[in-house]
Amino acid sequence: MSISSSRKRGSVDTTALAYLVVLAGIATALHIWKLPPALPALQAELGLTLVESGFLLSLVQMAGMTLGLVMGLFAEKIGLRRCLLLGLLVLSVASAAGAVFVDKTLLLVFRAVEGCGFLMVVMPGPALIRRLVAPGQLARLMGVWGTYIPIGAVLSLLGGSWLLSMLNWKVLWLLLSLATLLTALVAWRLLPRDPARLARAERSSALSIVRTTLASESNWLLALCFCVYAGQWIAVIGFLPTIYALAGISGPVAGVLTALVAGSNAAGCFAAGRLLHRGVSPRKLMTIGYATMIATTFIAFGIGAPVWVQFLMVLLFSTVGGLVPTTLFLLVIRLAPTPETTSTSIGWLQQVSAAGQFAGPPLVAWVATLAGGWQLTWVVTGLAGLLGIAMASRLGARMRAGVAAKG
Repeated sequence: MSISSSRKRGSVDTTALAYLVVLAGIATALHIWKLPPALPALQAELGLTLVESGFLLSLVQMAGMTLGLVMGLFAEKIGLRRCLLLGLLVLSVASAAGAVFVDKTLLLVFRAVEGCGFLMVVMPGPALIRRLVAPGQLARLMGVWGTYIPIGAVLSLLGGSWLLSMLNWKVLWLLLSLATLLTALVAWRLLPRDPARLARAERSSALSIVRTTLASESNWLLALCFCVYAGQWIAVIGFLPTIYALAGISGPVAGVLTALVAGSNAAGCFAAGRLLHRGVSPRKLMTIGYATMIATTFIAFGIGAPVWVQFLMVLLFSTVGGLVPTTLFLLVIRLAPTPETTSTSIGWLQQVSAAGQFAGPPLVAWVATLAGGWQLTWVVTGLAGLLGIAMASRLGARMRAGVAAKG
């Protein structure tokens, strides 16, 4: 089935296929967020310290932190659809292996392998959606794509907490392996094949594509904006079950509260797509998102607020913060230096973002360990938010000057 023949059947078909790509992203997010509800059991069973738990939360980003650009080039060469399908298979196998071979070191290794699969799915996702939908639909569909992490988080946190109240964490790992495999089969059956590659003489060399990608200041600004957003978001949300446990809130209730907070991010992501479609400035959306994250974490952690105030502030932190990722997903497609560098630009965005997600949880855990509590968490998130505002301002200035598209 060719892409052109799929489009001839109408926009409903191609939009449905774009939602299938989002579903694949959600399947990967399930693996990212299966860990927080299982973390107390893993700490007890494997003797994990708080800092080791932070690295376990972030190790899934190791592949993205080191291989994002390379994976973008890989997808450009083998095709976006093939890359997505292979990533789903890697996730399925690694999750099943983690349930079978139970060991602290091996669990860390398999989380790193899951990170490879995660990257291979989410890196080609935006470019696949752009290929499937009309340009006028792109901003709204990017808003939908931006929800894959929060939706996956809700499903994992709620379903995982419920399942773990009755069964061992290994069952959760195996069920997610099966669900991911089924998603891969559906995507293999329905997604249109990658278009024929250009003749060798018409293609840029791999080195040329990488150079063009990394020479773009816009790519660096976008990637760093995502880095400071994602690092603080995953740290705050990932440790919420632990924070609630220290406050005496039971496991299922803590899971529900954390799921509500994570899921609220989808509302912000979706709203950003609508606002961008209506012409709201990307700089304005990012500034509002970062500023809200700064203010809410200060109130939640810096003034000794009661638990219900903490919950409301973190809920607002996640909801309004969702304006940031959708904006960045759309901009990285629009501002890629050339059509050939779209995949590598997205890969670089994911790579630098993964570095933030890798560093965020251990950094917050380290500060909490030094402080003897979570009261200085706002310092880490506040600095990250200020950096985000500064880079969004620089990016906005470049866009107004009309030079961003040239990199």
